[in-house]
Amino acid sequence: MFLRLAHQHRQFVQDLVMNLQALAIVLERNGYPASCYTCGDQMNSASFMVSLGDNHLIRFLVSDYGITWTEMRDDRELMKLEGAEAIHQLQELANLVKQSIQSSTGHKTLIKKC
Repeated sequence: MFLRLAHQHRQFVQDLVMNLQALAIVLERNGYPASCYTCGDQMNSASFMVSLGDNHLIRFLVSDYGITWTEMRDDRELMKLEGAEAIHQLQELANLVKQSIQSSTGHKTLIKKC
């Protein structure tokens, strides 16, 4: 049972890393400075960052040790979430990106809602 759970966890982290990479690409294509760095080929960890302008920065870290969402403005930490709450916040960001792409106002929609 524990080996199965460990395998599922590794698969979950890999899926999350792939989605972070895709989100970084979409954000970059829409004018937001974004990056997603991974360590090695196994995709068992990643560091995702995006700047939403006005010194507003989002950092999302994922690894076997945990998942963290940190939101900063003017070099001050506004919010730090872990685990499921961090993933939920990441989904909110992805939803805003999707709305921004579908909207004609682009950047203004994303920045206003975050």
